[in-house]
Amino acid sequence: MKVNRITLWSVDLTSHDTYYMAEGKTCDTVKTHVLCLDTDTGLKGWGEVCPIPHYLPAFADGVPSALQDMAPEILGTTPLGIDAPMRKLDGFLQGHLHAKSIVDMALWDLYGKVTGLPLYALLGGRSCRDMPLYHSITCIAPEDMARIAKEAYATGIRQFQVKLGADADWQADAERLIRVREAVGYGPLVYGDWNCGATKLQATRTGRAVADRDIMLEQPCKSLEDCAAVRQATGLPMKIDESAYDLASLMRAAELGVLDAVALKLSKFGGLSAMRRARDLALHLGAEICAECTWGSDIVTAAALHFAASTPQAALLNTCDLSSYVSPRIAPDCPTRKMGRIAPPEGAGLGVTPDMDILGPPILELD
Repeated sequence: MKVNRITLWSVDLTSHDTYYMAEGKTCDTVKTHVLCLDTDTGLKGWGEVCPIPHYLPAFADGVPSALQDMAPEILGTTPLGIDAPMRKLDGFLQGHLHAKSIVDMALWDLYGKVTGLPLYALLGGRSCRDMPLYHSITCIAPEDMARIAKEAYATGIRQFQVKLGADADWQADAERLIRVREAVGYGPLVYGDWNCGATKLQATRTGRAVADRDIMLEQPCKSLEDCAAVRQATGLPMKIDESAYDLASLMRAAELGVLDAVALKLSKFGGLSAMRRARDLALHLGAEICAECTWGSDIVTAAALHFAASTPQAALLNTCDLSSYVSPRIAPDCPTRKMGRIAPPEGAGLGVTPDMDILGPPILELD
C-alpha cells in the first residue's frame, strides 16, 4: 500500500466568540487546512492544521506551498511505521512543523485504518474512558468573564482558562481572576493566560494580588527566564505553552522550575510522532499535560483526543475540544463534550469522516 494522491482543502473557521488576548492578539475567523492522503488500496487518511495569527511562527497560506515541495517525498510512502517518512521529510524540508503535522496526522489515520485500530491504541493504549476539558474565556470585562465561567460550570466544566492582558491593566487582570474564582467556587482549576503578553512586573503584580485564590499562571512572558522570575516572585504554579515546542525547550523549562504543566500542541511539535516523544519527556520531568493543538475543527480535535486518551491518566491535566469553539463543524461524527468531559472517537484511525459538502472544492491536488 502506498500514498498515490494528495488533496488539500481550505475552510474558514469562525469563532462563536471573538477571542481577545494580550498585546492586541485576536482570534475570530481563521483559515484551517484539511488534507487527504489517498492510497492505491482505496483507504484515505485525513489531517488538519490551523495556525492562528500571532501565535506560531507559521503562515497558514504557506501550507499549500510546503505540501507541493514535500509531495515527491510523500507520494509513494507506505504508511506503516510513520517515524521513518517523517524523518525523511525533516531532512528534505527544514522547519515548517505546522505543515508537517498535517501530513503526520494523515499518515497516522491511515496506519489506524490498515490495522483496524483506533489511534489511541497505537499511541500507547487507552488510559481513561474520557478526559477532562478546560473552557477558555476570552479577555473581556471581568463580570462578563465570570458569567461565561458560571455558564460553563453549569455544563460540568471544572477547569477554566482565563485570558488576560487585553488592556495591559494588571489590576483588571486580577479582578478577572477573582471574579471567575468567585463564580466557580474553590476546587475547580482556574488559570490566567497572558499568551506571552505580560511584562514580569505586570504578571507579578497580578499574581501577588490573587495569591490567596488558588490560581495557576500560564505563559505570562515571552521567555522562560522571565516566566521563572514571575513564578519565583509569586509562588504560583506555572503552565508553559508558547515556549514549549521541542525537547530542548521542555528540558529548559524544567531546569528553570516552570514546568508544573505544559501544553503539548500538534502543530507546534510537528504532529503525533513528535508529540509522543515530547510526552515521554514531559512524563519523566513530572509535568502535567494539556493535550491539544493551536486551533482547528473536528479532525485536529479527534487527533488531540486520541493523544489525550493514551496519556497516563494521572499526568493528564486536560484536553480541548477545539471544534466546539468554531463553526462550521467539519466532521459531524466527532465526539462532543458531556458534563465537562469528552471521549475519543471510536473506529479505526482517527474515527471521524469529513463532510465533503463543507470542504467544498480542493485548492490543491497532486498525484
